[in-house]
Amino acid sequence: MPLLQDKVAVITGASSGIGRKIALYFAKEGARIVIGDIREEPREGGKPTHQEIIEQGGEAVFQKTDVSELDDLRNLIKKAVDTFNRIDILINNAGIFMMKPITEVSEEEYDRLMNINVKGSYFAAKFAAEEMLKRGIKGSIINISSVAGIAGAASATTYCTSKGAITNFTRALAAELGPSGIRVNAINPGVIVTEMTETDVPIVGKFVEGVPLKRDGKPEEVAACALFLASDESSFVNGHNLVVDGGYTAI
Repeated sequence: MPLLQDKVAVITGASSGIGRKIALYFAKEGARIVIGDIREEPREGGKPTHQEIIEQGGEAVFQKTDVSELDDLRNLIKKAVDTFNRIDILINNAGIFMMKPITEVSEEEYDRLMNINVKGSYFAAKFAAEEMLKRGIKGSIINISSVAGIAGAASATTYCTSKGAITNFTRALAAELGPSGIRVNAINPGVIVTEMTETDVPIVGKFVEGVPLKRDGKPEEVAACALFLASDESSFVNGHNLVVDGGYTAI
């Protein structure tokens, strides 16, 4: 039986990159997918994620979502409930990356990054948890953090601050929601090859010498870990930060 049969998964930032792979992996395992993103077209090319899922025989819908806007997040969760009558899984994947010395970071840049990376994840979890609790659903919330959430990096202070917040937010929310049967975990990837790391802030290949596996990661390697954490295969895993970095933080 598929691991996520009849589950409803809301995934932010799922039009491209890691989020797209998570959505495709989940759909193959029987989940019905709600995609929240500011754009519909994949940055890497190809059909929109929800269209590809539908053509492969799955169920999926798209909701235009700016995760820094609370009304958009409310509407995203409402879309899941209105379309599929429930929400079982939330993947807080939407995020942006910045490498800039602290002396050059403006207040506007700081606020934008924190609003997307932290505020968006916090309130998406709040609204999803409200629905799960109201319906007695023993769900799963997965936050996509980063190795920058457990280790510092020069010239990435703002990003590290945001992901450090997500790492500890995961632990705190797991303690809060655990008694209701809602598990909360995080994935802390290293450098994963996406448009963000190849084009927006080109860091692909720059840190591989410090990675024991001597390569950067692939979106599907994060998606496979998300599938594990979303399914009953990880039914006793709660408040955990799963590091997916090829061993980068192990040495």
